[in-house]
Amino acid sequence: MRQILVTSALPYANGPIHIGHLVEYLQTDIWVRFQKMRGNRCVYICADDTHGTAISIRAQREGRSEEALIADMSEAHQRDFAGFGIEFDNYGSTNSEESLKFCHEIWQSLREANMVVERDIDQLFDVRKGVFLADRFVRGTCPVCGSKDQPGDNCDKCNATYSPAELVNPISTLSGTTPEIRSAKHLFVQIEKLHDFLAEWTQSGTLPPESANYLKNFFLNEPLRDWDISRPGPYFGFEIPDSPGNYWYVWFDAPIGYIGSTQQWCDANGEKIEDWWKSEQTEIHHFIGKDIQYFHTLFWPAMLKTAGFSLPTKVHIHGFLTVDGEKMSKSRGTLVEASKYLEHLNPSYLRYYYATRLSSKVEDLDLNPEEFVSKINSDLVGKVVNLASRTAKFIKDTGLSAEYPDDGGLFETFAGRGSEIAEAYETGDFSKAMRMIMELADQANPFVENNAPWELRKDPEKAKELQDVCTAALNLFRTLAIYLSPVLPDLAEKAGELLGEDLNSWELAQAPVTGRPIAKFKHMMQRVDPNKIEAMIEESKEENEAEANIAPAGSWDDSDEAIKADPIADEISIDDFFKTDLRVARIVAANEVPEARKLVQLTLSLGGDETRNVFAGIKSAYQPEELVGRLVVMVANLAPRKMKFGLSEGMIVASGPGGKDIFLLSPDDGAVPGQRVG
Repeated sequence: MRQILVTSALPYANGPIHIGHLVEYLQTDIWVRFQKMRGNRCVYICADDTHGTAISIRAQREGRSEEALIADMSEAHQRDFAGFGIEFDNYGSTNSEESLKFCHEIWQSLREANMVVERDIDQLFDVRKGVFLADRFVRGTCPVCGSKDQPGDNCDKCNATYSPAELVNPISTLSGTTPEIRSAKHLFVQIEKLHDFLAEWTQSGTLPPESANYLKNFFLNEPLRDWDISRPGPYFGFEIPDSPGNYWYVWFDAPIGYIGSTQQWCDANGEKIEDWWKSEQTEIHHFIGKDIQYFHTLFWPAMLKTAGFSLPTKVHIHGFLTVDGEKMSKSRGTLVEASKYLEHLNPSYLRYYYATRLSSKVEDLDLNPEEFVSKINSDLVGKVVNLASRTAKFIKDTGLSAEYPDDGGLFETFAGRGSEIAEAYETGDFSKAMRMIMELADQANPFVENNAPWELRKDPEKAKELQDVCTAALNLFRTLAIYLSPVLPDLAEKAGELLGEDLNSWELAQAPVTGRPIAKFKHMMQRVDPNKIEAMIEESKEENEAEANIAPAGSWDDSDEAIKADPIADEISIDDFFKTDLRVARIVAANEVPEARKLVQLTLSLGGDETRNVFAGIKSAYQPEELVGRLVVMVANLAPRKMKFGLSEGMIVASGPGGKDIFLLSPDDGAVPGQRVG
């Protein structure tokens, strides 16, 4: 029996889980479930990544503490994961005493190895917000290739790495202003001292060949740059004990969260952390996306090596998710939150579809809605569940045959493919496993079709033949359910209820079941309704549009920074201006929209009997009851838009970046509904 510790990358506690994130967690959950079915001791560890400037900014915007924010987000993340059948053995937080303990331990090891140096560096500072800017809060022009609108750490176009201060024409994403350069003391880890080790380790087979070659060609072909692992305060995170006023950068303590969360599990189960992170008997498997392989395959092993912890046995790396061949988009409604998906569709659909797309290679996955419908309806409903639904009802009273009947060698074939399918699961080539399973299903269905149990049941003298045909068909279905169990645990559970057993072991597929009663057949899976996919996408789009339709504006500031960041649009004539009919309106009714998290339904009076129904994405900032009676400015001649919730007949005008920071524009006292603005 193998002892295996498995981790997924820690989701950041700054936003909800969406279907792109789920690629990784479903991939990991499938692999873990497979290992447990094989009889291995496999523990799945995860946690929320909770530190950094982004957390502080959001907490301030929402008027609450960072601790309150990350607690609520952890609850939401775990609820979404559970909705998709993802089972963690422990789900922790990087903001924990356990993680802090190991941060201290690993930091002390780096100090003792003389790998830490201090020096003053130039860093971008947002004067308006009063904070030093993390990489993610700066965009500008790449200093290497000249590509515009690039993030503050590496270029999406040429893969060059740099510091935010090296960007050309940098802009703070927090305020839209040009940051200034200020000097601050930073701490660096000299991972170049481990260059030889990292060069050897990354080429040892631990990584996919694509990733190993990427690291060799782009990073390990020259001296490794010192890793900046500190940030000056104010910063939400752990203060560095021997450098007051400095805090460990989020990418220092985030992977240490793996160990901290494992410690929590050990404490709860009477285990020793040394048996999991300092033992040659334990395999450690990381599942990550290709966007963070740099941190997980250079910095992280350097930290582990220096501190005497076990190195990863395997790092499984996946690509990005696209939808219909394009990057996920809020405006198109294809960046679907996990909770929104669960409102409309069975999570088993997505588990299976991703499994058909995931291989051992570092490849992007595409979610094609038409193919999604076709695969679920054809493979799962038409081929797998169909075997049981067409036969179980005929032997409910007799049960399975006492001996396994002659099926032309089908069961033997099914059992013989078990090791090959298992190997595909083991290597992470889930798409290959799904193809082999469906090939078996394609052999089973003609057997049922040719023997036509619905015809046999009409002849009492063929009762034994009917029982034998159905016994064979249900055993073939049972084998398929076992092979699909890591991907479709819900289907395996329903199959087990039908047959009176737990399908929790891979070896069960090697022998048929006979001479036992079966339960009444219950519905196992519905066909995908394409209309539900369309409704899900449309609702996502509408909610995002409603939020975006609040005219954005920067914070009140008399400097010229905001207008530099967002220059005035092309000149228009007075006639062009008056094409937009802005009117004063009074909110006479305001109601929540239960089906939408961001929308409030407003009834706007323009005077007399003239009213408008408007859906506005302002729920995060305003309670409906406080809006009634208020004067606002609306776009009165905007073409009506048919939404799921009703007809929206205009748009109200507001400023602010969104979330809690939405500010309705109101006319001065004396203005009355119906007056034109302009």
